[in-house]
Amino acid sequence: MHNRQFAARLLAGTLLAITVTANADPTPNPTPSPAPAVTERYARADRYLRPQIDKLIVNANLDAGFTQDGSGILYRLGNQGKRDIIYRNLATGEVRSVVNEAKLAQLLAAATGKEVDSAALWLQGLDYNTKDSTLSFGLADKRWTLTTAQTLVEAAKGDPEGEGAVSPDGRFEVIARDFNLFARDRKSGRETALTTDGTREQPYGRSIPQLADILKAGTEEPDMPVSVSWSPDSRQILTWRLDTRGVEKLSITQENPPGSFYPRSFKYVYPLAGAAKLPQATRLAIDVEAAIRDGKAKPVPLDIPSESILYPSPPDLGWSGNKARVQWTERGYGQLVVYEADPKTGKAVVTAREAVKPLVTVTSSFLRSAPELGGELSVSERTGWAQLYLVRPQDPDGGIAITRGEWEVLGVDHIDGAQKTMLITGVGREHDRNPYYQSLYRIAMDGTPAKLLTPEPLDHQVQVSPDGKWFLDAMSSPTVPTRTVLRDATDGRIVAELARADASALFATGYTAPEPFQGVAADGKTPLYGMIWRPANFDPKRSYPIIDAVYTGPTTTNVPTDWRGTLTAGAGSVAQIGAIVVSIDGTGTSRRGQAFRLPAYQNLGEVGLDDHIAMIRQIAAKYPYVDATRVGVYGGSAGGYDAARFVLRRPNFFKVAVASSGNHDLRLDKAWWPEVSMGNPDPAVWERNSNMSVAKNLTGKLLLIHGDIDDNVPVTESLRLANALITEGRDVDLVILPNTTHRVAQPFFWRKLRDYFTRNLLDEKPPVLPLPEPAPAPAPATPAIGAATK
Repeated sequence: MHNRQFAARLLAGTLLAITVTANADPTPNPTPSPAPAVTERYARADRYLRPQIDKLIVNANLDAGFTQDGSGILYRLGNQGKRDIIYRNLATGEVRSVVNEAKLAQLLAAATGKEVDSAALWLQGLDYNTKDSTLSFGLADKRWTLTTAQTLVEAAKGDPEGEGAVSPDGRFEVIARDFNLFARDRKSGRETALTTDGTREQPYGRSIPQLADILKAGTEEPDMPVSVSWSPDSRQILTWRLDTRGVEKLSITQENPPGSFYPRSFKYVYPLAGAAKLPQATRLAIDVEAAIRDGKAKPVPLDIPSESILYPSPPDLGWSGNKARVQWTERGYGQLVVYEADPKTGKAVVTAREAVKPLVTVTSSFLRSAPELGGELSVSERTGWAQLYLVRPQDPDGGIAITRGEWEVLGVDHIDGAQKTMLITGVGREHDRNPYYQSLYRIAMDGTPAKLLTPEPLDHQVQVSPDGKWFLDAMSSPTVPTRTVLRDATDGRIVAELARADASALFATGYTAPEPFQGVAADGKTPLYGMIWRPANFDPKRSYPIIDAVYTGPTTTNVPTDWRGTLTAGAGSVAQIGAIVVSIDGTGTSRRGQAFRLPAYQNLGEVGLDDHIAMIRQIAAKYPYVDATRVGVYGGSAGGYDAARFVLRRPNFFKVAVASSGNHDLRLDKAWWPEVSMGNPDPAVWERNSNMSVAKNLTGKLLLIHGDIDDNVPVTESLRLANALITEGRDVDLVILPNTTHRVAQPFFWRKLRDYFTRNLLDEKPPVLPLPEPAPAPAPATPAIGAATK
């Protein structure tokens, strides 16, 4: 980045920071006010956790979206749990209130016989039918319709055999039985076998069962959706065959299955990074119409290499007209390839390929079918920045540059084939704002400069209408409240303001506004961005320890850029114990170009460590009330890996760590996440990046927390790190949360996290737990589903 650009951004950030109250006095006073009682601090920490904190903020998130027919938008206004669901007609501007959340919760409670929290109504697929003025949505595995008379009825069920099983014209359906596929004529009921040699280890049209499915069903062979893709003309299907032969399985024991006195154990396939053998997928096409007509199927293998399954989900299956369009990923992300295949002969040709070195970072690069433009759209880092190209089938390794520059294209939001224009989201192009702020652009294929549709120097979270004529824009920054507007996608003109957010109720409680912070990396020159959270009623006369809320790695960023995300971040709750909490995006993270991210390549064990230390020291130099001799760190998932490695690899700086759900040895994590950072290296590289390899370094305090049925990062990760620490004669604290998946953020988790930092970083005694109410007599235990056969 040019020095002039950095100076401008630094000045902009400084101006933002000036607006933050209670942060300006860096000089400690020898007579600080008494610290609030620890019980008061814990109570405030609870109040500033979601969903409680959401009740103190109005209109920061409208849950806004376009209706399926594109005629209008649905959004919610008011206080959480009491919001009105509003419909706005795009053509006329007419606005009407459909129902209030509290009323809808009452109707749902009456219909289901269960209590419904109006403040937690996560309505799926919310839609409004203007013809009969009905509202439809999904909730609790059911589809509901709200009539104009404010009555609630359960909607008709969808396809009985799972997504994709019924042909588009409704004539045929594909069902799975005994690891094979069968076609059924829905009118006559006649069945025809499409495959005949499927086995448990080599099934057709069946994905790998995820652990959550296994636990829910109580069996290692749960019912699974049929995995097929129908041709647009309803004649043929694309499907695939899984091969798990020779793949090492994981095992898990649920010690406290609900309703059962006895534990239950399962084995399951989970593709692991660095594994010698991964599950494989081979694709095939079947003419279903001909199979039913002739009474016999003729599966056609597609001439596409077998693909390693990097996560337990189906491989890509799609159509482009009457040809199969399939994206194939090489193990270790050496390349992404798009094949076009003839379903009648199986012959396939490469139509697009992405193969940058050292690997393709799929969280920054992607290929998207664009038949209306005559090829594939590729977001590629071939110049070092994620820019957009049109790749034509006759030149699959080439491409016409549509965008240029030192910034990143994040997504393609709409394509207008007739006008040869697109709407795209990007970051880092505008020099008058934080480089992580998102903006929307209109671009043309004729090489004219991109048109900025979101001119305000804020972060713009947008949603484009199905026809590309409108977009919703929730604009904000960490210090500027959210303003949600409807805009014209032609020129960005604001058509209507839907709401402005208000957090006056939050700030009335004494909440201290977070502060954006800008500094430099450990190299002394690369600009970095962070965020600072302080306790409520913050007193700069006192001394505070500092805690790093960490999540590094090249797949994402951690520092919030929007107003709501900044105020509701868990870091704001943790700060209430009496600490300064920070979040930092060091080198090795995303959205700043390939050179900024590449230090993470095969180096997750070290990347960003010294950047975080440098930034914390800069914060302490600016604010003398920050005690940089008392530094803690916490994080979850990959952040749990980070928290442990920070205290293990820099034990002289980080003194206390809480690591939850951490993937402490990357070889025991699902393959896609580590391999997109590491490729597929030799065992020595994996070992070098393992937290177990540096267990002997621990001198501070480390708490490991993990759910016993974690379906994302196996619980064995924390158990193995605990074992390595014990073997090295180190101390460790371990909490295993019963019946808990990867989502450990429950009240007991937050209690243990606070207690650990309160004891070991603040040198205080946590508050005594209140006496519980007398518990009712336990119900007699009953066998869990499937327990009798395990």
